[in-house]
Amino acid sequence: MNFNKMLKQAQKMQSDAVKMQSELADRTVTSSVGGGKVTVVATGAGDVVSIKISKDVVDPEDVEMLEDLVLSGVKQAIEDGKKMAEAEMSKLTAGLGGMGLPGMGF
Repeated sequence: MNFNKMLKQAQKMQSDAVKMQSELADRTVTSSVGGGKVTVVATGAGDVVSIKISKDVVDPEDVEMLEDLVLSGVKQAIEDGKKMAEAEMSKLTAGLGGMGLPGMGF
């Protein structure tokens, strides 16, 4: 493969990656924990955009349980967003195996 062609492919991949990152910031994942008592929505960029808490899980005598549910929901939503982002970004790098670029895992 000639160098100019490789350079153009790398530039296209970089452009596609920037576009994908922007799209991932707009895509969301939803995580529900505690039997649906806490629902968290996060973006593919890792930002939490909403948290919904069922009224029946709010117990002033057991605030720790609610805190644990919220934390668990947030962690799960962020992890799901990362997985979505990794899957999408891996699609961009899938064709680089033949380019022999160092550091690309090929």
